[in-house]
Amino acid sequence: MRYIAHVSPNIDDWSTRHSVLAMARRTADLINALDADRPDPSEVAVVLRAYGEADDTELTACDVDGMRAAAVLLREVLAAETADGAAGHLNRLLAEHTGPFRLTSHGGSSPWHPHLDQDDDAPWDEWLLASSCMALAVLVWEHQRPPGRICSSRSCRNVFITQGSGPERRYCSRRCATRERVSAHRRSHSTEQLGGTEQGPG
Repeated sequence: MRYIAHVSPNIDDWSTRHSVLAMARRTADLINALDADRPDPSEVAVVLRAYGEADDTELTACDVDGMRAAAVLLREVLAAETADGAAGHLNRLLAEHTGPFRLTSHGGSSPWHPHLDQDDDAPWDEWLLASSCMALAVLVWEHQRPPGRICSSRSCRNVFITQGSGPERRYCSRRCATRERVSAHRRSHSTEQLGGTEQGPG
């Protein structure tokens, strides 16, 4: 079961943690955590728990291998440069990898909410693909633009969600943005110095 409440759930709190935007951000964080050559199951489980999964959530190496394959497919959606491209990838994933739309309360342990996996005990890779497709599809629908992007830093592969308040971001973090600004400044300074040398007396 993917969500187990230890006490009667507070619907307002649950709705915030499991909003479409939160689910999409969870998708990006999981894609990033699964991008390593050999992701550590315990580190991937930490991401799941941070987004509301049960405190005793544990993953096996086999679970992570399946989730990693799902993450590769989802990365294509976030790499799309247009809404048409993102929608095309999502339509293919929805047709090939998800079950029928349904509502579940996980046996009364959570508020009713939608799922696209086959059942409440679906394997982690199926759950990741289905829940992520649903969240990303809603963001494309609501905003009519790609739901995310790959960090513009040449030394970073992280994906991130671009929806939300404020101007559209190009970098996954302030650290990447700062590193790229410093690198651009150094390149510009180096070019100016070379130009001055070339124009000097010869």
